[in-house]
Amino acid sequence: MSAKILLLPGDGIGPEVVEQAAAVLRRAADRFAIDIELSEADLGGIAIDRHGDAYPPATQQAAREADAVLMGSVGGPKWDGLPAPDRPEKGLLRIRADLDLFGNLRPALLYPQLAAASSLKAELVAGLDIMIVRELTGGIYFGEPRGIHRLENGEREGYNTYRYSEREIERIARLAFDTARRRDNRVCSVDKANVLEVTMLWREVVERVASEYSDVELSHMYVDNAAMQLVREPKQFDVIVTGNLFGDILSDTAAMLTGSIGMLPSASLDANSKGLYEPVHGSAPDIAGQGKANPLATILSVAMLLRYSLGRSEAADAIETAVSAVLDRGLRTGDIASPGGVVVTTQQMGEAVVESIS
Repeated sequence: MSAKILLLPGDGIGPEVVEQAAAVLRRAADRFAIDIELSEADLGGIAIDRHGDAYPPATQQAAREADAVLMGSVGGPKWDGLPAPDRPEKGLLRIRADLDLFGNLRPALLYPQLAAASSLKAELVAGLDIMIVRELTGGIYFGEPRGIHRLENGEREGYNTYRYSEREIERIARLAFDTARRRDNRVCSVDKANVLEVTMLWREVVERVASEYSDVELSHMYVDNAAMQLVREPKQFDVIVTGNLFGDILSDTAAMLTGSIGMLPSASLDANSKGLYEPVHGSAPDIAGQGKANPLATILSVAMLLRYSLGRSEAADAIETAVSAVLDRGLRTGDIASPGGVVVTTQQMGEAVVESIS
């Protein structure tokens, strides 16, 4: 039976990087005899332009029927003037909620070939391998009530609600502990339990779940200290688990430790390992259509798709090995260019990875 993979190219550089990632997926599927069926739909700004909705019904139906979804990026200044509920980014939030993709896995892995590109000293980041597990469908991004209203004195006030239920905390904690068991058996839970009641509950529930994982070491850290420690001594971390808001910020911080946000994939999973896979970077409209985008984060997202949703680790390993081999050859897109490297286009980088999957 074919595995149904839905492609959502999106906006900006999204179509360019998804095109190359899809070519890599087809090559890996051919080599490892994986029966896949690819289809495509609209999400984000392009969906607003074509359908008047960032997450139109046809995309919703296709996403629900797919075994996995590969996305490019959404958003751009073209749609910044729209009311907040109608912007492209709402399409991404809606598909996450619709598919109940509660667990976001964001690896921060430094390829040794790119150590010089990190903003930190090489000795601080050499061998860096962190996994950030971010709760994705709860917290302040989804909490109600929310909005902007006018006070009695005429001044406007904005408000959002930070909420987490025990069930939401428990399931993301289990995902983090299960992930740690495949790594170095260490979890650091990041919260702000000294001032926020919701994260007091977070810490309590995480500790309760930890009692079922005696082989995994649990530590706690306040989010402000965690941000500092990521740039002070990043290799102290193995798995970081945290809520939606804190995870959004910390994962982007960790991304820059690796030299370029253009290198980092992510997976957003439901309880049955169905996932939406996407690069961590944004739509980069300033370079869209110029062949400058780095497709490696999206290609590495394909590796995560094969590993987590299709259970084909051998194909995932082959893609990751191919990416490393291409970097060994000195091929670089502009964001990771270094002296002596060969600067290539988006398409050339994708073709090089396809050729290296042997």
